Amino acid sequence: MKLAQLGTFAAALLMSGVVLAAGGGDRTFARMMAANDRSVALSVAREQARDPVVVNEKKDDKTKDL
Repeated sequence: MKLAQLGTFAAALLMSGVVLAAGGGDRTFARMMAANDRSVALSVAREQARDPVVVNEKKDDKTKDL
C-alpha cells in the first residue's frame, strides 16, 4: 500500500510539473512585453508631435521669486 501511495504522489508531482511548464507563461510574458514596447513607442511619438514648451528665462521687476 505504501508503494502505491508513493507512486501516486510521484505521478502527481510529475504531472503538475508538466502542466505548469506547458501553461504558456513565456508566451504571455512575450505578448505583454510586445504590448509595452508598442505603447512606449506610441507615447514617444505623441510627445514628439506636441509643440515644444518655451521657457522664458528673462525676469523683470514684476516677477517674484517663488
